[in-house]
Amino acid sequence: MAPNDVATTVPSEPESVGGRMSSEDMVATRPLLSSPSPSPSPSSASAAPVQESIEELDRRYAPYARRDAYGPMGLAPVGAVEAFRLAVAAVVLVPLRVVAGMLVLVVYYLVCRVCTLRVEEEREGGEGDGYARLEGWRREGVVRCGRALARAMLFVFGFYWIPEYDCRFPDAEDGHADQSKEMERPGAIVSNHVSYVDILYHMSASFPSFVAKRSVARLPLVGLISKCLGCIFVQRESKTSDFKGVSGAVTERIQRAHQQKNAPMMLLFPEGTTTNGDYLLPFKTGAFIAKAPVQPVILRYPYKRFNPAWESMSGARHVFLLLCQFVNYLEVIHLPVYYPSEQEKNDAKLYANNVRKLMAVEGNLILSDLGLAEKRVYHAALNGNSLPRVLHQKDD
Repeated sequence: MAPNDVATTVPSEPESVGGRMSSEDMVATRPLLSSPSPSPSPSSASAAPVQESIEELDRRYAPYARRDAYGPMGLAPVGAVEAFRLAVAAVVLVPLRVVAGMLVLVVYYLVCRVCTLRVEEEREGGEGDGYARLEGWRREGVVRCGRALARAMLFVFGFYWIPEYDCRFPDAEDGHADQSKEMERPGAIVSNHVSYVDILYHMSASFPSFVAKRSVARLPLVGLISKCLGCIFVQRESKTSDFKGVSGAVTERIQRAHQQKNAPMMLLFPEGTTTNGDYLLPFKTGAFIAKAPVQPVILRYPYKRFNPAWESMSGARHVFLLLCQFVNYLEVIHLPVYYPSEQEKNDAKLYANNVRKLMAVEGNLILSDLGLAEKRVYHAALNGNSLPRVLHQKDD
């Protein structure tokens, strides 16, 4: 659960925080969770930097640290009772959930296949709209079945009930917001990002479009589903003259959703990466450049043993541990639509920062100045990778 304190800003960190990395951070490190190597000679010990402990790293990179029973990378030793639970779940629960999940995926793929028969996929420049502009019974079938089957998939993952709260501000009825704004449709949903489960929830709640790599469109089953979602497929390496880039494609889609009732809204995670669920990272401005109203949504994952936050562990291990939990918990807070002022419309960074502060206060989240670069440093320290190489990797 997130701390009970009022949202605050994380105190200034050592040199590595905020993108300023010390010489110690730029040295490849030995995996902290592996067996220690033989004791080095005095000469080599004096030449090597002092390695931080896991506790020190967790304090420095607090938004990405796992504090559940499975610890960093999900590799912390567990007790006999927990090991027995995992063994039983691996034999009984996991196979059933895998089969059920695949069945849900295949059923929705067949629905999408039927709804897109004899419909030409829209392509534009390097991105493409997929089947975002389906109409009539086709769009109705894709949306209704998509929402129902996304909720079914959440049930398969152990999210049997999901409490949802509508947050109303005390002055909402004081007449400060003119009635014309109440009729305006938000162009985008902005949400904190904790896990891939976030996407399933938003699909079940509002069925928005996402941003995805072009390669996703070629995946079996998932490719067609992502096209029916109306995902913006980004081909980063494209150099064609009509390539608008991520920002241009997202802005265009947000404006369309704001102006057209039947156009799918965009879902954006402005942090740009996941956290452990207790923090809120700086927002990128992509969701706010369009000057359209946004719908802030806050997701929280209460847990006892396993934190569903996708942090510092492989996808396969995370899915396995998630499926081993008989019950997983998710709470959702819906904030009122945020209508930007004229000043915010002319300053996307101000608009993003104000929405971020509001979400932090209403969601009881801690503001942090860390970002993706620091996350890569933290993961590299845990895995023993070369930091210069890690820092130059593209964010997928």
